[in-house]
Amino acid sequence: MTEKDTFQAAKALKLRERAKRKKPEFARPESWRYVRLKENWRRPRGLDNKVRKSFSGWPPLVKAGYRGPKVARGLHPSGYKEVLVNNVEDFREIDPKTQAIRIAHTVGKRKRARIITEARRKKLMILNVREVKEAAEGKKAEEKEEEIGKEEKEQPEKEKEAEVEEPKKEKKLGKRRSKKEQ
Repeated sequence: MTEKDTFQAAKALKLRERAKRKKPEFARPESWRYVRLKENWRRPRGLDNKVRKSFSGWPPLVKAGYRGPKVARGLHPSGYKEVLVNNVEDFREIDPKTQAIRIAHTVGKRKRARIITEARRKKLMILNVREVKEAAEGKKAEEKEEEIGKEEKEQPEKEKEAEVEEPKKEKKLGKRRSKKEQ
């Protein structure tokens, strides 16, 4: 993409965002009336259907006029074109200026970590990096375990010192006393 194209894409993204605010939420006609009908859009095809005929007072019909600018179609809101990646070999032909990678949801943690490190090395934009937090939390947990292990080793020594320093305390009698003591 040239600078002119990127400028047009950025402008188109703003225009798409503005148009999206005005676009209505399209619900399947009569879905508000019948429980058995879900709200997923279905094109009305009946002869007397009010939505198909665009009667006033009925929700609007899906039309091409609600579509976004052609330049902005298929673009992520960040302005990059999304490329789905399953392994490290998949992003050999990716242009870091115009394309960003999205790691497939079927990829496991080990391969995901390898993909993330390789992508950062190549300075590629990653759109779904949520596993990094878990890896960071895992490192913190390991550090805590190491600290606990050190404290457990030091604890027996402290207990021995405490036993030597503190003599045994005598038992205190409570409020109840036997008759002989009074």
